[in-house]
Amino acid sequence: MPNTFFTSDSHFGHASVLKPTMDRPRPFATIEEHDEALVAAWNAVVRPADIVWHLGDFAYRCDLAYAASVRARLNGRIRLIRGNHDELGGQLDWDGPVVHVQRVFVQDPGMPKPQAVWCSHYAHRTWPHARHGDLHLYGHSHGSLPGTRTSLDVGVDCWNWAPVRLEQILKRMAETPDTVPAA
Repeated sequence: MPNTFFTSDSHFGHASVLKPTMDRPRPFATIEEHDEALVAAWNAVVRPADIVWHLGDFAYRCDLAYAASVRARLNGRIRLIRGNHDELGGQLDWDGPVVHVQRVFVQDPGMPKPQAVWCSHYAHRTWPHARHGDLHLYGHSHGSLPGTRTSLDVGVDCWNWAPVRLEQILKRMAETPDTVPAA
């Protein structure tokens, strides 16, 4: 049975993510080093049959041929949620249509029942089915927004440059202090 992974904001080919003027510059000397490190981290955890939900900003400020060559090297059946830097997104080969948001049901090995997850590039204060146990995963913020017990950033900046399984996400959510004030 395949595993399901989530990730966001890989920004393949986007040299600006390395600039010291960024809020959180990435620790790589060149964009080539960055891209190779992200490909290696991805393929170290994702198998060819696994499902990967990429929550936006896959590649930016590179040409289509380069973005396609990186995409072709990545393991997994990849689905794309469109981000604000996904001009090339619709032109790449994905395992399904590119969408803006998606409700995903995850049933990974070892899970007692499916978990519904609301996926978007952007963080939401609330989302459909939140009151019924759906979780919310997002990117865009590059780790600058604190997570909650039900909502978390899955961007590569937060997860050692690699996609992450729901099991790890749930563990981090459980360790997150409850930020809702008592009534």
